[in-house]
Amino acid sequence: MTLPSLTSQMEIQRHQFGRVAVFRGAKGGKYPDGNQIMIRGSDTLAVLDTPIVANHIGAEFDAAELVVMGHVHEDHMAGLHRLPDAQVFAHLSDLAALQSWEGLVATFGWADSTQADIMRSKLESEFFYAPRPDARGYEDGAVWGLGQSQIRAIHMPGHTAGHSVLLIEPEGVAFIGDIDLTGFGPYYGDACSCLADFRRSLAQLPEIEARIWVTSHHKGIYTERETFVRDLKRFAAVIDERGARILEWLAQRPMTLAQMVEQRLLYPPGFDAPWVRGAEARSISQHLDELLAAGEILQQRNAQGEDLYLRA
Repeated sequence: MTLPSLTSQMEIQRHQFGRVAVFRGAKGGKYPDGNQIMIRGSDTLAVLDTPIVANHIGAEFDAAELVVMGHVHEDHMAGLHRLPDAQVFAHLSDLAALQSWEGLVATFGWADSTQADIMRSKLESEFFYAPRPDARGYEDGAVWGLGQSQIRAIHMPGHTAGHSVLLIEPEGVAFIGDIDLTGFGPYYGDACSCLADFRRSLAQLPEIEARIWVTSHHKGIYTERETFVRDLKRFAAVIDERGARILEWLAQRPMTLAQMVEQRLLYPPGFDAPWVRGAEARSISQHLDELLAAGEILQQRNAQGEDLYLRA
């Protein structure tokens, strides 16, 4: 499926930083859309990820010869179908998710085949999902020379196992992907996600020598370091706020993981979707591991043989 250029529908906000262009997605790149980066090197036209807005840019996007994925999720693959001849790269830890449906299912942790079928239909209709078996892997520190500009990959896992910041030099533009600095906070609910890695990545991110920071979603473009660092701290603080909320639950009564999932740590109580319970369970479990290691909670077995958690 191919969408027409958006020129007849609405104007896309475009921001230019030397050879780097940032196209803002709908509602500032809010999910399900995202923000598109293009780099017009003197030798190669490259794009970073391909959100829904990529389908509306037109001939300029369709001429891209190289795609470097900061990480692999459905909303970052929505324009890949327009670039069948482009070289596509993803970090080795995310590569299987890009190359096949089975790899993507494993990344998300969708063990239920019915759930997976439902989600595939949704991804194909809403995100033009199509795997890229031709995609190739990269490692931390990989560099793509484009002619007068280059892309450098800095592995910053947590959101996914392969999540990477892509630094464009010499412009100093850092595409920080789904370290998106939104009020929702960090997401580490996939089978490949890791809360401990996410904490380390957030601590390391300010060390990158950049002048401009671009998120995949919502916040968009930061040109002032002070504002960027402030919002990064707020974003990171959500992790500890979630841990504190679990402690509040357990101060009231001992609970099983299933009971905490029903309380909802990430999403509002009562909110449901095919992926929600799995994402909640994986996220809460990682917090429980941290709290157990810190000695703040205890783990016991109840009469039904389930793990029961309580305040220490």
